[in-house]
Amino acid sequence: MDWQQTYYSSDSGIQSGATTVRSDDGMTEYSKKYTITTTVAQNPAEVESQFALTRAQRVRAAMFPETVMEGTAILSTQTDPAQMTNVQKLAEPSQMLKTAIVHLINYQDDAEMATRAVPELTKLLNDDDPVVVNKAAQIVNQLTRKEASRRALMQSPQMVAAVVRAMQNTGDMETARATASILHNLSHQREGLLAIFKSGGIPALVRMLSSPMDSVLFYAITTLHNLLLHQEGAKMAVRLADGLQRMVPLLKKSNPKFLAITTDCLQLLSYGNQESKLIILANGGPEGLVQIMRNYNYEKLLWTTSRVLKVLSVCPSNKPAIVDAGGMQALGKHLTGSSQRLMQNCLWTLRNLSDAATKQEGLDSLLQVLVGLLSSDDMHMLTCATGVLSNLTCNNARPIYTH
Repeated sequence: MDWQQTYYSSDSGIQSGATTVRSDDGMTEYSKKYTITTTVAQNPAEVESQFALTRAQRVRAAMFPETVMEGTAILSTQTDPAQMTNVQKLAEPSQMLKTAIVHLINYQDDAEMATRAVPELTKLLNDDDPVVVNKAAQIVNQLTRKEASRRALMQSPQMVAAVVRAMQNTGDMETARATASILHNLSHQREGLLAIFKSGGIPALVRMLSSPMDSVLFYAITTLHNLLLHQEGAKMAVRLADGLQRMVPLLKKSNPKFLAITTDCLQLLSYGNQESKLIILANGGPEGLVQIMRNYNYEKLLWTTSRVLKVLSVCPSNKPAIVDAGGMQALGKHLTGSSQRLMQNCLWTLRNLSDAATKQEGLDSLLQVLVGLLSSDDMHMLTCATGVLSNLTCNNARPIYTH
């Protein structure tokens, strides 16, 4: 700056054409430059403070936009619209960081609040007044919808036991729904599953399978499903609580997603357990399962149902019951669909059943599909198709017309 003042001073005698051009206000371009330069040189601290102020505003607007007053104009330093400034690059991650900190604070607050409320809520759930129990169950149900408070509640065995007791003893449908919902929410964590199991929750949930309220049924079956999948000892506990006797009649329900969970429970309970297979048979399981295969097109439901039928098809007692219920024809309907896993389960089940179906009528369409599968490149499908055809034609003098 000093050099500029010296070099362009009038005493030096050096002037270019550009510095002598005058504007409308009578000032030369040189004079304007000199005036600005002199101002900067005389007040550097003031200019720096102005830049610092706008910088602070831009950073504050990026990190805490809610603190900027409406209508405030903030100077932007962006020169190229296609290229973000450093402050603009900072905006998104800073907002994410702030949100994470807020969530962390709220999480801690939820956990502390639930921990402090547990003793009183436990006492209220054990109250003799059904209205008090209902209100307490509603509050606990709300708390279990948040992760932090849910974890705090599941760490109290007394609380979980009080919920189970209230569900068992209540005659009020809303209390039953709230308590079943609580256990359903707790069953999404392993700690919650263990707490339910240790508190005797399985027999209580099995009783809820007879509830006339659909929401209670849904909460009960999904909680039991989570227990069967992830909690050691749950399968035996469900069997001892007559869970199979309560589940098989549920096959008459019409909600496909509910039926998919129910049939998966049956598969988990019957796989490798002959006694469970006989209980399913005694309660009309084969007929209900075949009806599902015949009447629904929800792939997940058909797949879970075919898995149960595959397990039952190796049982000498269930096999003829499935065939008599029309299982061969119902399974054959799904050999030409787009679901590979469903097709494979149906083929294996048909193979297991086929030696008991030699006297069955109405298998012509199934035989045609099986013959068509002989051209398949899939070794498993080819093996199953030839196995079914072999069993159906063995000692069967009835002519088969198929091409």
